[in-house]
Amino acid sequence: MARIYQKDILVGAEAIDAHRHVNNQEYLRWMEEVAIKHSCAQGWPMQRYLDLGASWFVRSHTIEYLRPAMLHDEIAIYTWIAGLSERTSPRRTLFVRRGERPHVLARAETLWTFVNIATGRSIPIHEDVRSAFEVVESEDEVFAAAGLR
Repeated sequence: MARIYQKDILVGAEAIDAHRHVNNQEYLRWMEEVAIKHSCAQGWPMQRYLDLGASWFVRSHTIEYLRPAMLHDEIAIYTWIAGLSERTSPRRTLFVRRGERPHVLARAETLWTFVNIATGRSIPIHEDVRSAFEVVESEDEVFAAAGLR
C-alpha cells in the first residue's frame, strides 16, 4: 500500500500562462490526476467506484502557492490521505521542484465527500474503500520522502 503517492512531471509549454509560469488551473488538474492515480494504485479505479454505485466528489479545494513553477521544471507531486471521517476525507498534495536544492512550490488540500452516485447524497465511506487507504497524519513523513528534511 502506498501511503504517499508520487508522480513526477516535466512542465510543458501547454501549462504556461501569459505570465510565463505554470497557470493556477494546472495545479488543480494535477491534483485531480494524482488523486485518481493514487486511488487506482490502491485498487480503486473509477470503474470499481461505478460498480459500487458510490464515488468521491469534491467539496472544496485550497491551494497555497509558494513559488512559481516554470517551463521545463521537473516537479514531484506527492499526495496522501490526511484523515478519514465517516463521510469525508481530506487529501493533501505537495508540489516540489526537483534539483540540487528542492523547493516546495505549492501545498494543497481537497476535501472529498463519499457520495451515492444515483442520489447525489453523501453516504458513509464503504469499509472496502476505507481499508484501501492509510492515513498519513504528519506532513513530516512527506517532507522526508521528498528529500526536504
